[in-house]
Amino acid sequence: MKGFVFHGPGQSAWEEVPDPAVKEPTDAIVRVGAVTICGTDLHILKGDVPEVRPGTVLGHEAVGEIVEVGGDVRTVRPGDRVLVSCISACGRCRYCRESSYGQCRGGGGWILGHLIDGTQAEYVRVPYADLSVHALPGAVESKDAVLLADIFPTAYEVGVLNGKVRPGDTVAVVGAGPIGLAAIATARLFSPERIVAVDLAAPRLEAAKRLGADAVADAREDPEQLIADLTDGLGADVVIEAVGVPESFELCTRMVRPGGHVANVGVHGKPATLHLEDLWIKNVTITTGLVDTHSTPTLLRMAAAGRLPTAQLVTHTFPLERMEEAYDVFARAADTGALKVVLGGPSHEEVAVRAT
Repeated sequence: MKGFVFHGPGQSAWEEVPDPAVKEPTDAIVRVGAVTICGTDLHILKGDVPEVRPGTVLGHEAVGEIVEVGGDVRTVRPGDRVLVSCISACGRCRYCRESSYGQCRGGGGWILGHLIDGTQAEYVRVPYADLSVHALPGAVESKDAVLLADIFPTAYEVGVLNGKVRPGDTVAVVGAGPIGLAAIATARLFSPERIVAVDLAAPRLEAAKRLGADAVADAREDPEQLIADLTDGLGADVVIEAVGVPESFELCTRMVRPGGHVANVGVHGKPATLHLEDLWIKNVTITTGLVDTHSTPTLLRMAAAGRLPTAQLVTHTFPLERMEEAYDVFARAADTGALKVVLGGPSHEEVAVRAT
């Protein structure tokens, strides 16, 4: 088969790679039907994630069809259309028993496209299939469903739920990329009084308005003052950090009200200053987190009911074999206007299923 292979910082290629095979009785092999690219994949290509070894197939989000399962898999079978979660879960360790699947200590967590070959290929091996893939309702199209593999559960769990958004709140979302936009969409489910989006790019602020932001602010034009004006000087009840740079994190801590929440979602590659000289007296809660994907079944039901604006985030589509072009478009989002790019795999007349 072909897959998108990381060969070291700045080096990658869509090339021939070995077909995946069942290694453990809990594995499933999935024929990829749709896949997307994450900002974390760009961090890997820059060399920011040293755990990823050269030769690894990237990607941790996909929709596809089960073609083979190990002998212990009970919840899916060949022919099932499934969502491949960005997080794998052993189901037995302490963290999995608490639904903290992102912290799995039994060989799961974020492993696809990180510690093992990932989803940006024609086929992928998914460990712990019973808890790591989800059967898809026919009402959800693949290009929409693939957004539920990572960005929607991440925004919802790490941003909205960790931030404890409540009815009547003022919510500020710093960063209107895909995660920030998904945070805006899911924060609306809790009926906040207002949502304010902050970003540098005008097209992303326009997208934020379409997704439900009540006000937007250019990050260069004193968004702190806007928040102060909207809240009579109090500050935002919840501030969601969805960028991952020191300046955005520090901005969030300045915009939050006493007793409020800062929910950090962004992936940080550099240290950020925690200004405890200002914050120690303000009863502020700061949370961080890797997504657990415990909310995925709920989000799937909402998507099937038309309650999630997934289609609005997809700006570009490509055939799977144009992976390198898709990466270029996604990496140059400021020029291309890309939010999420979705790649569809080639169609196959027949699927070979190995005996198990």
